Amino acid sequence: QVQLVESGGGLVQPGGSLRLSCAASGSIRSIYDMGWYRQAPGKQRELVAAIPRGGSTNYADYVKGRFTISRDNAKNTGYLQMNSLKPEDTAVYYCNGYIWEQSGRQGLYWGQGTQVTVSS
Repeated sequence: QVQLVESGGGLVQPGGSLRLSCAASGSIRSIYDMGWYRQAPGKQRELVAAIPRGGSTNYADYVKGRFTISRDNAKNTGYLQMNSLKPEDTAVYYCNGYIWEQSGRQGLYWGQGTQVTVSS
């Protein structure tokens, strides 16, 4: 069974940095698009950044210049480097990936989320 597991969240002061990781495991043939989303209390889940397997990245306007998405295809892992964090970045961050399994099945998988809290 394919799983995505996020890590790297925590409490950080405004202006600080965190690096989130998203590790995919299971019977994976290939991962196409990977993305990071976030959901703050009382708000809808929103796209933060996305990265295809081989192409240009895409960022939400409110993180451009501060966040960087990347991936290591050999490790089936995605990353989100977050710099210059603001209190409004506080949310649960989720990763997803469109995955082609060894069985031939393809589908979108989500991680369980990791909490990021930006506060002094």
